[in-house]
Amino acid sequence: QSVNYDIQQIVDRVGGGDAYTGGILHGLLTGMSPQETVDFAALASAMKHTFHGDHNQLSATEISEMLKNGVKEIKR
Repeated sequence: QSVNYDIQQIVDRVGGGDAYTGGILHGLLTGMSPQETVDFAALASAMKHTFHGDHNQLSATEISEMLKNGVKEIKR
């Protein structure tokens, strides 16, 4: 189970599932714990909703930094 993210303005829903799946794969391939993997994937998907187009424009490092800072509300 992941944190719920409040996205103030959804820009584009296309690609959110792909971003989540990419986050899961990233977690599995980099040795993250199951909870870390789900948290990473959920934030990657939430952030994707703030960009136009069908791919996430944030790096794994940027998503990891956002997780460390405790992001719950997403403003862009």
